[in-house]
Amino acid sequence: MRRLPPLTAIEAFVQVARLGSVKAAAEELALSSPALSRRVQALERFMGRNLFERRHQAMMLSAEGEKLLSRIAPALDQLTLAIDSTSGDSELVRLRLAVMPLFASQRLMGRLPELREQHPELHIDIDTAGHALARLGEGVDAAILLARDIDSSLYSRRIDRDKAVAIVNRSLLSGRYPVSRLDDIGRLTIFLHRDMPELFTTWREALGRPDLEPAAVDLFDSGQLMLDAAAQGLGVAFMLRSHLEDSHDDRLTHLFDDNIDSPYGYWFACRRPALSTRAVRIFHDWLFSTMATG
Repeated sequence: MRRLPPLTAIEAFVQVARLGSVKAAAEELALSSPALSRRVQALERFMGRNLFERRHQAMMLSAEGEKLLSRIAPALDQLTLAIDSTSGDSELVRLRLAVMPLFASQRLMGRLPELREQHPELHIDIDTAGHALARLGEGVDAAILLARDIDSSLYSRRIDRDKAVAIVNRSLLSGRYPVSRLDDIGRLTIFLHRDMPELFTTWREALGRPDLEPAAVDLFDSGQLMLDAAAQGLGVAFMLRSHLEDSHDDRLTHLFDDNIDSPYGYWFACRRPALSTRAVRIFHDWLFSTMATG
């Protein structure tokens, strides 16, 4: 049998390829950046060719790297599934689910008793860390995330279609300087989620004001903290209508009478082989029979 490169080197290559950054990949694998770089370089020496084009703060796959990734990714998926199918208790079915924290708290946790009643054998490990798609098959089995669309190499299905709304504290609609016109956005700070960076642009263009600019833009990676900041009157949170409705916070409302389709929505995604596993299949079928609107 031909000698193979170390599995750790292959793992490092795949993570850098999927995340496009040595730093991000090192964080996911709990390694230092130099240690991860050495693993990638060891694979390149083994292969006898460069697998990446190294750019400032980024690693882009070379043509040879693209070819290698396309050939080994399915094999790695099958290896992961084989280990999962032989290492667990046969009486338990375990799903490792990556999910956005706000989706989990607003829409998922309250419905899990229903799922448990239907499938008491299913147990779910909840993972709210970032880079969910890159970790499919390598720490998580399936993911629920906010996106415009999903890489076609993965299985994906949109959970919902929603509206883009500007969420504020009700107090901003009254008082000495009420927010009553679109131009009033110009004196306010707006909040954007890092996974929906173009939502404000979509909103203002739909209202015929592509030139509209806020006083400042603050970025968040937590939907709940965006709602909290808006509830404190600190600015305007551009989110989905469901985020407002499911918050059940009487302090919050949305600006203007708009009906703007959001390009972003919640998606379910997994690697295609994972859909044939019992845990992923049970959760997928329950999810789309229970709460999907997309």
